Amino acid sequence: MSEDFYKILGVSKDAEQDVIKKAYRKLARKWHPDVNPGNKEAEQKFKEISRAYDCLGNKEKRKLYDEFGEAGLQSGFDAEKARQYSQWGAYQQEGRGEARQDFGKYASYEDVFGDLFGKGGFRQSAGGFGTSYSSKGADLQHDMEIDLISALKGFETELSMQKARPCTVCNGSGSDPKAKITTCSKCGGSGRINVSKGPMQFTRTCPQCGGHGQVGKPCAQCGGSGQVVGMETIKVTIPQGVKEGSKVRVAGKGEPGMGGAEAGDLYLIIHVKPHPILRREEDNLYIEIPVTVAEAMKGGSITIPTIEGMIQVKVPPKSQSGQTLRLKGKGAVNLKTKKRGDLMVKLIIKVPQTDDKEILEAAEKMERFYAGDLRQAIRL
Repeated sequence: MSEDFYKILGVSKDAEQDVIKKAYRKLARKWHPDVNPGNKEAEQKFKEISRAYDCLGNKEKRKLYDEFGEAGLQSGFDAEKARQYSQWGAYQQEGRGEARQDFGKYASYEDVFGDLFGKGGFRQSAGGFGTSYSSKGADLQHDMEIDLISALKGFETELSMQKARPCTVCNGSGSDPKAKITTCSKCGGSGRINVSKGPMQFTRTCPQCGGHGQVGKPCAQCGGSGQVVGMETIKVTIPQGVKEGSKVRVAGKGEPGMGGAEAGDLYLIIHVKPHPILRREEDNLYIEIPVTVAEAMKGGSITIPTIEGMIQVKVPPKSQSGQTLRLKGKGAVNLKTKKRGDLMVKLIIKVPQTDDKEILEAAEKMERFYAGDLRQAIRL
């Protein structure tokens, strides 16, 4: 029976995309293998959650799933042909006085799946083994938390995670390498058989050999799936300028392909921890820098930190507290344009914390240089 991706993520079928995303992130944190080391149940649960989000988190995949179920996600699935067959099937049922069936359930059409894909489905047939067609491996998603400075600069690291990989005993074939393999008697070794469904003619995957054209014994190591789950260390490069929600693609590090097809990709979902004094808005960076009363009044050069290191900045004479200086090209890198934003430096005038009589008298003398009541125009 097909899995209910909505039930797995605990959301309704009319849930908004952001609700689905939040549900996935909550479940992923709970069941992630790194949080549950050695827990096979958590490992399986995490795979189910990731698979469900891979579908529902993608609007196009979700649309196909809502209409056709998991079958609509298979490689090579022909949605238009499926709709045509659905109409024909409903007509045939009504002609026999049967209730019209919702094609999205596929309860009586499972033999037609291969016809709609132009390929077979994943199955373990009586005499066959492994996967019955070539299909690219599923993409994986992994949440990764980094600090703001690392996100701005970019870096290389190694990531250890539990994931499926080709079985080393059978080299991903799913067949016991020591067992005798014979040509399938039903399809004659072609892996396909011809079938007729009403007015439509199809070729479909041979049910006896599962599309291989040969029959044999399933691999004892992987149970015929051609895959095993284990820890893998992956080298990843986080590009300069990633931000909250950025997706970093690591090619070929997703689930292994079926039937010798290429592996899927790994997508790292970036989450950036807040910095105590630096914040990012779009491609601009913002920082508050304290200055003395003398520096604000007379102006001068001060040293401030940037992501490249310490630099000298000129403070204009008669600067006010809250005044902002814009440093061009000192902000964050835009991932698409590769251009840099600006660094916005907000000056905060710090008054000396002292009761020194001379200082207080000097401050009092400054009063006559203000043009009237500073708060006269402030009204609610």
